[in-house]
Amino acid sequence: MHNRLSNLKVQDLCTGNEAMGRCLKLAALAADSDVPVLILGETGTGKTLLAQAIHNSSAQAGRHFISFNASAMSDTLLESQLFGHERGAFTGAQKMVKGKFELADSGTLFLDEIADMSALAQAKILRAVEYGEFERLGSERMLHANARIISATNTSLRERIRQGRFREDLYHRLAGLILLIPPLRERVEDLPGLIAAELDTQARSVGKKLTAIHPAAMDLLLHYHWPGNLRELHHTIRTVVLFCHTKEVQPEHVVFQPALSAAEGGAERSPENGAFPAKGPTISAANGDDLSLGTALRHHVRAVYQRTGDNQRQAARLLGISRARLVRHLRAMQTK
Repeated sequence: MHNRLSNLKVQDLCTGNEAMGRCLKLAALAADSDVPVLILGETGTGKTLLAQAIHNSSAQAGRHFISFNASAMSDTLLESQLFGHERGAFTGAQKMVKGKFELADSGTLFLDEIADMSALAQAKILRAVEYGEFERLGSERMLHANARIISATNTSLRERIRQGRFREDLYHRLAGLILLIPPLRERVEDLPGLIAAELDTQARSVGKKLTAIHPAAMDLLLHYHWPGNLRELHHTIRTVVLFCHTKEVQPEHVVFQPALSAAEGGAERSPENGAFPAKGPTISAANGDDLSLGTALRHHVRAVYQRTGDNQRQAARLLGISRARLVRHLRAMQTK
């Protein structure tokens, strides 16, 4: 997964969803410039993945992509992590350590969950972003770094600004270009392919061979509202594969995580609280749609193959399969 992510480019990302398509077009424009990018989206929608893809498609590709989560951190620790510290700067500082800004020089610095930073942290980051200069903790010597900044949050920064909890000048510095990733529940067109690809990947990782998915099981997956988005999809499919000991996924293999309210407060499970599938996508086995695993997987393979301009080597790499296996998929599709 890490190797695939480190090589992923914007043009490798496929979607049939209009909103996600607009997001990817803007991401391609961002990759062709050094404008600061702000990625908005719910938890688990793939903000880090998109940031990495922009970096890999930009002039900074080949240089460091440094990721930093700015939430729930004291000012001293955040300053040390971002800007580094000198030996003896605080108790336990046994040696000089470079910070994220310095490590990302000439590359990309990805600041995640920026809405939760303190006022002091925001002021220090503003200076670093605006002038490219900073001081290590425990030093008065000014250092310089030229890093491309991509930031992300799952919170409305405009609302935080109205509340006086986020600096408006920092917002405008970070939001040179804003990308909005739609939640998975709104990407109905992408769900069958994502489910099929995840099932195939997870099954192969544990040495299982899944050849089909029961229409009722696919209906459960398609009609769930995925509050955790792609991250929850990944963990859910991993559980499906764990429970499935046959070649066909059955409805009883599909288990969703209980909603936090149900788990913590003992509330009754219902579609509303997320413990069971909620009415959502219009794709349905009852509507006569072909929801077999093979069909969904073929659609996904075809979309990736076409996206790469029929490049077998590149398509196989993106799909995480061998070139020989891709060729078998392509030959099978020709006979359908």
